[in-house]
Amino acid sequence: MYSAIAANKRNTVLVMFLFVVIIGGIGALVAWVFEDWWIAVGVLVASSVYALVQYFVATRVMMAMTGARVIDRNDNPRLYNIVENLAISEGLPMPEVCVINDPAPNAFAMGKNPESAKVGATTGLLDIMDDEELRAVMAHEMAHVKNYDIRVSMVVFGLTCLVGMLSWMVGRMLMGGGNRRSGNGNGGAILIVIGLAVMILSPIFAMMVQMAVSRRREYLADASAAMMTRYPEGMKSALAKLQSYGKPMKQQNSATEAMFISSPLKKGFVSGLFSTHPPIEQRIERLAEMKGRF
Repeated sequence: MYSAIAANKRNTVLVMFLFVVIIGGIGALVAWVFEDWWIAVGVLVASSVYALVQYFVATRVMMAMTGARVIDRNDNPRLYNIVENLAISEGLPMPEVCVINDPAPNAFAMGKNPESAKVGATTGLLDIMDDEELRAVMAHEMAHVKNYDIRVSMVVFGLTCLVGMLSWMVGRMLMGGGNRRSGNGNGGAILIVIGLAVMILSPIFAMMVQMAVSRRREYLADASAAMMTRYPEGMKSALAKLQSYGKPMKQQNSATEAMFISSPLKKGFVSGLFSTHPPIEQRIERLAEMKGRF
């Protein structure tokens, strides 16, 4: 477990480095087109300031984007007590417990560290899970807290939003004309192609980075939940229900996908290809393979 925590702290640095490369590449492209390398410097400085601000406000932004609300024990004693017991048994600070009013079954964790963590579930998940299954699901989310997965997810969330915003702005700038390299006959057409490539490929690359750091964490959290509860069948049963009853959430955003136990997005070829979550059947198979180790 300690090696997983150390790996996630390294992954946070690696993810930030990869996104700096993406953002630097976007800035360099614009600087080359407009023949002004101060633009690249400005993009990097502005992006760094944005990333720093986003680090401190990302949790509130995630709460607003997902419609999550903090509850107390009286609002939902069943969910609150399960989370509290898991926190005590794992020696973790008590996170804030949240609920999303949505019929789609799902659960989530967010925050910068265990001290600022928030975990919760949708009303749809609370309706279909029995106590053992709900305990397994929340143990999965507490594993994300314990392993510092939530920090990686938060950093990726902020930087994914930034890359999407920069890609849109650069595409508009390059296709809008009025630059110094569009004086020749084919310059305008070339810049339109470059603009489209930046708008399309940068977010895709950002999603690939997000996917790469998320899928392994889901397997680890499933296994950690089985170890916390000492009942792997509960996690397997919960995953099976998520597979059977799963459906897209009302408030969807690819930037927040990694914080949920299963993808909240509408199923499709493209969304499946770039999903931050491995297929549920594979997660169940891995738990079955590990059965003898618990």
